[in-house]
Formats: sequence, C-alpha cells, structure tokens
Amino acid sequence: MANSTTTQNKFLITIAGPTAVGKSSLAMELALMYKAEIFSADSRQVYKLMNIGTAKPSSVELKQVRHHFIDHIDIDQPYSVGDFEMEIRAKLNDYFKYHDIAIVVGGTGLYIKALMDGIDKFPDIPADITEKFNSLYTEQGLRSIQEMLYLYDREYYNRVDLNNSRRILRALEVSDFTGKAYSTFLNNGQSGVRKPYEEVNILLSEDRELLYKRINERVDIMIDLGLVSEVMALSPYRSCQSLETVGYKEIFEFLDGSKTMNESVDMIKQNTRRYAKRQITWFRKYGIWEQFESNQRSKILQRVKNLIS
Repeated sequence: MANSTTTQNKFLITIAGPTAVGKSSLAMELALMYKAEIFSADSRQVYKLMNIGTAKPSSVELKQVRHHFIDHIDIDQPYSVGDFEMEIRAKLNDYFKYHDIAIVVGGTGLYIKALMDGIDKFPDIPADITEKFNSLYTEQGLRSIQEMLYLYDREYYNRVDLNNSRRILRALEVSDFTGKAYSTFLNNGQSGVRKPYEEVNILLSEDRELLYKRINERVDIMIDLGLVSEVMALSPYRSCQSLETVGYKEIFEFLDGSKTMNESVDMIKQNTRRYAKRQITWFRKYGIWEQFESNQRSKILQRVKNLIS
C-alpha cells in the first residue's frame, strides 16, 4: 500500500442498503480482496453486549478483518451521530496515511450521511426555552406547535412531518433562541471539508418479497442462536436508549408476559420489515450511489475494480 497522503489512489468504499440485504458479506469479500479494514456505520453494533440482535460480525470475521466501531462503547453510554462523525473522520484521516482502501458498511442512514456530507450544526439551547415549548405542546397539543412553526419557519413547515412533535419542537427551540429560521441551519455541515480519499458508493437492493423472506429467516436464526437469553442478560440495562431497538424491545415484552413468544417473534419480523422499508426510502433520497441487486456480486466486484484501478 502506498503511503501518500493525497487523495490519489485513496478510496473509501461505502456499502449501504436495507437490513439483511447482504452488506456485511460483500464488505468482507472486498476487505479480504484489497487487504482493507472495515468501518461499521451501524448505530447498534457500536454497543458492547448487543450481539445476536444486531447481527454483529462473527468472531471468525473479526479475526480475519479488523473492524472499527464494533463493540465500541458501553451499552449504558450515550453515543450520537455527532460523536460518530467526529471519531470516524479522525480515524479515516489517520488510516489513509498508511492505507489506500477502506470499507464503510452499515444501514444507519444518519451515520453514512454524516460521513458523506457532515451534520448540521446547531447552537446549544437553554433549558428554559426547551421547557417553554414542551409545556406549550403538553397544554395545547400538536396543533398549537404546528401553527407556531408556520409563523416561525414556513419553509421547514412545508418540509417536516407535521405529526412528528419532536422535530417541530426542536425547530421552534432553535428559531426562538437564535432569531433565525430553523431551515437556515440545515445542510450547513462539513460537505466542503476536503477528504483524503475518493468515494465509491455502493447501494445494495433486493426484490421486496425476497428481502422480507431473508428478514424473517434472519429473525428465526437469531432466536435459535439465543436472542432471548441475550435480552434476559441485558435486563439491568433495559432503560438505556441503546435497547430501544427492534429485536430487544419485543423480547422484553415477552419477558414481561405482555406477549407470547410467537407474538414477539412476529413483531420483530414485522418491525424489521418496516425498518428495512424506511432504509430503502432513506438511501434513495440521500447520497449518490452505484446501485446493484444483491445477487450481482461479480458485477459489483468488477465495477469496484474498474473504479479504483
């Protein structure tokens, strides 16, 4: 591998797509082929102890290829997309001093978008302003904050999901504190920052029926591997935000007795399918991708070879 710090012959291959589409196996193949390391862009695999339910790489795979951001932080520690962006940029800057090719793989759209485009930078909002708008929402309901957003920032009003109270409240806080429309803060991340690599962006897709079949099979495998025991062991951490995750929250409901085992498994499958659908929508909206069906492996490998030659 060359040691040049220029972008010439330095490539970051990003592999994205919905859950169960085959991202990890492709990443492993490319990493072994190019003697590259893998950087995970998965907001749950970053946590320790959450193994089966997040479909982490196997111990064999972790020995074959060095992975970053797997078992990265304790399960009870907060970790934001801002933390990820800061850390992965630093890691990649150092990595590319000594390596030519890196692989990023994951299905967390916000993580991948943060790496590609940077994240929007917002001021810290005083607690009294947050409390003011929370009280307004609690006392007067969703309609009241929708109407206020229309007055504060009509552009964002026309873009936001008006049923998402959390996003509306955030926009009102920022607008009220800064005196500027919330929309003026959007897309002001670090997209202009010079990157020490060229990007090769691969988006995997799959026939919807086949993808859902894979998801259902994956959930069954997780149960067979001991997902219930894993969740039971994590009960002391149940209040942690990290465990507000598909596959864990449904098993907790089974352990509570509010659902049968079959009901919980069916809910995991259903919620995972819904999550995959949201991922598909996200990646179609954000990023510039070379898109392939997951079974076009030889075509993908040849395309990557052509791009980095």
